[in-house]
Amino acid sequence: MPLASAVTICLVDEARSGPFVFHCGAETGSDLATAVRTAAAAGFDGVEVFPPSAAEVAPGELGALLSSHGLRLAAVGTGAGWVRHRLHLCHPDAAVRNSARDFIAAIVDLAGSCGAPAIIGSMQGNSGPAVERDAALDHLAEGLAVLSARARSHGQVLLYEPLNRYETNLFTRQGDAAAFLAARGLDDVRLLCDLFHMNIEETDVAGALLQCGSRVGHVHFADSNRQAVGQGHTPMEPVVAALREIGYDGFLSAEVLPLPTPLEAARRTIDSFRRLVTG
Repeated sequence: MPLASAVTICLVDEARSGPFVFHCGAETGSDLATAVRTAAAAGFDGVEVFPPSAAEVAPGELGALLSSHGLRLAAVGTGAGWVRHRLHLCHPDAAVRNSARDFIAAIVDLAGSCGAPAIIGSMQGNSGPAVERDAALDHLAEGLAVLSARARSHGQVLLYEPLNRYETNLFTRQGDAAAFLAARGLDDVRLLCDLFHMNIEETDVAGALLQCGSRVGHVHFADSNRQAVGQGHTPMEPVVAALREIGYDGFLSAEVLPLPTPLEAARRTIDSFRRLVTG
């Protein structure tokens, strides 16, 4: 399959200032159906959804909504577990770690029932005074193992996202994360390579993608300033060339700020996608 385009839809009120193109809720006057309809009209192939929890999205209704507009579900985020509940996989308290796994597992089931993977980004956590790095990495590996096995039961992989240094102290570079996954035997975990984070941390963004090869499972299509591609200074032609060289055929998903407006961010994204990928 060729590279596909996707756009992000956030359903979490507490994350309304985050890097999502479409925000739904009382304050925005929008809802999921409106956002999906707008994404389809803009020409996207799919959407990436950031829900408050699995319990607040009916998979049958989501699937029917997407199907009615000819869209696929690219991925489902789990970050509300951190934003709302301060849950993460490296917490020193085992009960909190278990709650984090349960929260993620429910979203893995939601995503899997709609033929998509779930993302672990902010819910990965950090090491710190209460949990040293080696212990944190053990906790992370244990959580990823349990959750990727659950994803596998749906015929899906689990997506793990290295973040930049201001958001995590676990893994910030793709190659280091890929080596960790390989060393721990986490064969059903793939990397979510976010071009915004990579612009901060990688010496060579395209080179990092080439290094990781088949471990690349999803891409956040964002420029250096976290705006739509084309509004910053990241060279995108080498990035797309690298993705084609490694045989990546997944989504380029716009996790970007809704600037200057959501509709304009969507338009700029799809214009850049067409120029770089289909033009």
